[in-house]
Amino acid sequence: MMQPGARAGDRLADLDFAAHNEDAKAAWAAFRAGRPTRTPVIVGTTTRFFMEHPDANPGGLTFRAYTEDPDAMFDAQLRFQRWRGFNILQDAELGLGLPDRWQVSVDFQNYWEPAWFGCPVEYIEGNVPDTRPFFGDRPERVMEAGIPDPYGGILARGLEYHERFVERAANETYLGRPIEVLPPWYGCGYNGPMTLACALFGPDWTCMAMAAEPERLEAILTFLADATIQRMETWRRRCGVPIPEEGVGGMDDSIAMISVPMFKAAILPHLARIYNHFGTPGPRSIHCCGDATRHFPTLQRELNIQTFDTGFPVDFGALRKALGPGAAIQGGPHVELLRSSSPDEVYQETARILQSGILEGGMFILREGNNLAPGTPLENTEAMYRAGREFGLPHQ
Repeated sequence: MMQPGARAGDRLADLDFAAHNEDAKAAWAAFRAGRPTRTPVIVGTTTRFFMEHPDANPGGLTFRAYTEDPDAMFDAQLRFQRWRGFNILQDAELGLGLPDRWQVSVDFQNYWEPAWFGCPVEYIEGNVPDTRPFFGDRPERVMEAGIPDPYGGILARGLEYHERFVERAANETYLGRPIEVLPPWYGCGYNGPMTLACALFGPDWTCMAMAAEPERLEAILTFLADATIQRMETWRRRCGVPIPEEGVGGMDDSIAMISVPMFKAAILPHLARIYNHFGTPGPRSIHCCGDATRHFPTLQRELNIQTFDTGFPVDFGALRKALGPGAAIQGGPHVELLRSSSPDEVYQETARILQSGILEGGMFILREGNNLAPGTPLENTEAMYRAGREFGLPHQ
């Protein structure tokens, strides 16, 4: 029987949502208590996946329209949330589920930080908006105007969008449920010291300067860290985020390009400044796309990072041995395998990962590695989910 809120064509229209949601809730409660009963399975999706999915976006909304029109952004997020809850099988509240309200927030993807420093936003056919390196001809230009206004540029635009969201949410519902506007979190975070430098100056210049002109790069990275800390402090106070915060998280995808000695010398001091300014000494987390696992023992030892969200390729058995049974690790089949392989191949690869030794201690979350690519058949994510349920029993 079709469940409330479901529509014809929804993959999960007949799922017993109450039973599923109760089971997922129990799995997460055990995991968070450090006594996992099974591996939770999630599927990471962003606007990029929904925008390119004809069933989720039948009107063909483009990223340009989504980004430049707050009403289009608001409406699309509601549609995508409903579609995700009735079509993507994972250990999350599915159907209308809980919480009993929709949640929307201003969404400028990952380009907002370089855009705040002055890089122009570009719209790319079939992909997310991005920026191009704007200061590559003379990187020191980024420092000439001083630290940008924490509420300036694209962040000022974000506040305008947020106000529009609040106005609409106060006067509208969606499928009979209220709409909650989340605080404007985008100003509270960052993309990472090296990732930001690569966005502003290009990866070629950043890596060459790291090797040949370390003092020049150090001066620029110090300025960027100063600006990042000032902005994050301003926005976290606005949004009510504690300073320092327990369990503080961060990211820096671009460290996958460099060696451990270069990371320790050039990037770790700036990453440590941010973590130590905004976090308590307790366990922390990080997200790194690509194969940055060679840096994880350093991050664990130097910054007390104990939760790692991985990309690909990753040797999960070796990573568990390196980090120990207490570290929480997220990862799974890489996104291209999920996009282009058969359900059976996905099932077998997921089983291989879960039998690699990664489950020692049980602190593993199975997910795509990392961020579901447009065009991925949902039969494949369902095969990953099935394998997770079958093989995801913790090895104590």
